[in-house]
Parts: sequence; structure tokens; C-alpha cells
Amino acid sequence: MCCDPGHRYFKPQGIPLSELRTRELGLDELESVRLSDLLGLSQTESAKSMGISQPTFNRILAEARGKIAECLVEGCALRIGSSDGDGIAVASPESNREGCSRRRVRGRGRN
Repeated sequence: MCCDPGHRYFKPQGIPLSELRTRELGLDELESVRLSDLLGLSQTESAKSMGISQPTFNRILAEARGKIAECLVEGCALRIGSSDGDGIAVASPESNREGCSRRRVRGRGRN
């Protein structure tokens, strides 16, 4: 995992968290979305960066996207990380050649 996102929940505005159904997005799922959708890496490049096979990366990414879509469409809260910390090591930016860059690559810009 590149870095700890520093936040744990995304939820619809104006509705107390206690009134919302919550879905959990693991740190591995967050990292898959960051590599593929934010940085624009291919699944092969992303899988290599995470040290997993491409089919495993594809499965993790599909699960993550499904949870994110469900929360956006159905108005659920999205909790980032699990209560046990996912058992995933979080690297400092200095130890990761890509760092925790928020920039997009391959011409992807914000709309």
C-alpha cells in the first residue's frame, strides 16, 4: 500500500453516519483503485506494483469498484480500511518509487 489515506469514511452529506448502511473498502482495494483509476496504470503494471498476479489484481479492483458504485448509487457510507488494519503494510512515500502522488497520468485530467 502506498500510504494511509488519512480519512476513514465517505458518506452522503446531511445524513448521520449512524443512519447509513456502511460498506468496507479494504486498503488493498483502495490501492487497486489508486493505481488503476487515479494513476492510470495498466492492470499488469498495477499488479506488479502490488506484488500480486494480474487475475488477483483484477478481482480486487472489480470488488472495489462494485463497493464504490453501490455507495454512490444507493447512498451508503464507505469505510476505508478494516478494524484490524487489513494486515497490509503502509509504505512511506520515500520508500515507494511512485510515492503517494495524486497526479494523473496518460492525459487523464479532472473534469
